[in-house]
Amino acid sequence: MSEGGVQPPKGAVPEAHTVGTYQVPEAFYKKHPKKPHCNGMDQYKEMYKESITEPHKFWGKMAREHISWERDFETVHTGTLANGDSAWFQEGKLNASYNCIDRHAAKDPDRPALIYEADEQGEGRTISYGELLREVSRLSWTLKQMGVQKGDTVALYMPMIPEAVIAFMACTRVGAMHSVVFAGFSADSLRDRIIDAKTKVVITTDEGKRGGKLIGTKKIVDDALKQCPDITHCLVYKRTGADVPMQEGRDYWWSEETEKWPAYYPPESMSSEDPLFLLYTSGSTGKPKGVMHTTAGYLLGAALTGKYVFDIHDGDRFFCGGDVGWITGHTYVVYAPLMLGVTSVVFEGTPAYPDFGRYWDVCEKHKVTQFYVAPTALRLLKRAGDHHVKQQMKDMRVLGSVGEPIAAEVWKWYHEIVGKEEAHIVDTYWQTETGSHVITPFGGVTPTKPGSACLPFFGIEPAIIDPVSGEELPGNDVEGVLAFKQPWPSMARTVWGAHKRYMDTYLNVYKGYYFTGDGAAKDHEGYYWIRGRVDDVVNVSGHRLSTAEIEAALIEHHAVGEAAVVGVQDELTGQAVNAFVSIKDGNELNDALRKDLIVQVRKSIGPFAAPRAVYCVPDLPKTRSGKIMRRILRKILAGEEDQLGDTSTLSDPSVVDKIIENVHQAKGDQK
Repeated sequence: MSEGGVQPPKGAVPEAHTVGTYQVPEAFYKKHPKKPHCNGMDQYKEMYKESITEPHKFWGKMAREHISWERDFETVHTGTLANGDSAWFQEGKLNASYNCIDRHAAKDPDRPALIYEADEQGEGRTISYGELLREVSRLSWTLKQMGVQKGDTVALYMPMIPEAVIAFMACTRVGAMHSVVFAGFSADSLRDRIIDAKTKVVITTDEGKRGGKLIGTKKIVDDALKQCPDITHCLVYKRTGADVPMQEGRDYWWSEETEKWPAYYPPESMSSEDPLFLLYTSGSTGKPKGVMHTTAGYLLGAALTGKYVFDIHDGDRFFCGGDVGWITGHTYVVYAPLMLGVTSVVFEGTPAYPDFGRYWDVCEKHKVTQFYVAPTALRLLKRAGDHHVKQQMKDMRVLGSVGEPIAAEVWKWYHEIVGKEEAHIVDTYWQTETGSHVITPFGGVTPTKPGSACLPFFGIEPAIIDPVSGEELPGNDVEGVLAFKQPWPSMARTVWGAHKRYMDTYLNVYKGYYFTGDGAAKDHEGYYWIRGRVDDVVNVSGHRLSTAEIEAALIEHHAVGEAAVVGVQDELTGQAVNAFVSIKDGNELNDALRKDLIVQVRKSIGPFAAPRAVYCVPDLPKTRSGKIMRRILRKILAGEEDQLGDTSTLSDPSVVDKIIENVHQAKGDQK
């Protein structure tokens, strides 16, 4: 580790002066099969410069190098951020599943594509590229027989099993969009997503297994489908063999249907800008938004970030601990490893089952070369104790972090205890809407600073904007909101059926820029430090949840008049959901009602959205126009009552003192 001279903290990023800079460990190069794809910082700077100053030349070259085209493109890019009409590689024709499977199976059909590590140790299996092609083809035939056409949407509600990846690939093979719903979402959330995307076919399992517990996936799907009259088919994979009800004419067993069809299905020819998938993410209005990604640009983002950020080489075994229900699982369990023809570990379990050494057992057993997980899991494992990290993990070259900024002490634990000071840590910043990494170190290349996402990926031109004036803040040592000045291939193209919402959320906030919704600082050396959301979104365990969505769930309860939800810092999950509710006359907030409200959120959204605390208040702090001032609630919970600013502009300033009193009283009761 090379430390700069110690100097007093100053500027926009005081911690940049205190954490020090870590060079790539020498042991990284000794373990390396060849050498990193990017030959040092000079080459990074050269390639980055070309990607910004000559984007057409750069992206045209990258697209031809990393994608197998059925028909080559002529135009690299048209459109602007201001108009929200970006299109990439227009005339090109390709198929995603061909790029992820066929081209590798043709070269080496026995190469492992997926290593399935089941919830129970010792129950997994390995699937080769040849076998994956056969399984995907059979399922493609099955979907076609169920009437799935090019451009249709298929909903997936599945646990972390290889069949989830097979379902992704079969959808893309027949030209359908997959809309994957995390198998922890409630029936109501699943129903809303099915209806919004006009989905006709759902794929699920009889049950799921996670951390030794059973999840009633089919039961949840059945509950959702009671209000989804347009669903014609539900395909059910037998994961546990549980006795589940099957509705005749609608529900079919995966194994019985797929065995009827041949083991090769020709891939559908798709245009570069044809939709690849929808992924619903929380928005600040409460209605989930279906972020739409298109085929060629998204695949290129996945392949390039996999190659340069994780420094993936032939023969590597990549383990991303994210669920396929979130963007991390889409891009780095499924698309990036398969685009690059390497082996992806599909892990069904949890980091704590059967004990806190499970991740490291998996890494050791499968000779994992890159590991990628959220800081939430790392905080949990750090707290559990270093004695759980007994494994040597000699093949590990890159350790990644995703979902939220990682605290410096957790970063150092990851580096020293897990990585044995031999692996390179990449703390990656990106979003569902960016498709792939946008600010990140390059594995084996970038000197890193604990807590910083470091430097922009190719084609990403960041700007720090003053949120008050809307002006870009030039130079280093600045803090504001983070935006990007140029379009890039893997960015989302729209919100499904709501393009105005897409424009208003991302592209109209600062005209000519893509607005991330995050605050950020740029230090004296040009490194970026992400400060977290500046809008009404909470980040629990690396998953974005809309405060409006949780508030809507609380207001569904007959006793609740109004609700406001904020995120507070939490040692384990990053942020925890705290709810403030005003109760209608004739009701009182007792333990029974508190429990009711928590159950209401679990049922409406899912267990991960449940409030950690519920506070009863006479009224909420509002402006005269009726806007709830969540900032004030956040400050009160953080014990910063002296930093509330001018509350005289509120419609009823006295309500603030009452809220402070209620919070103190509730916290006293908890003690």
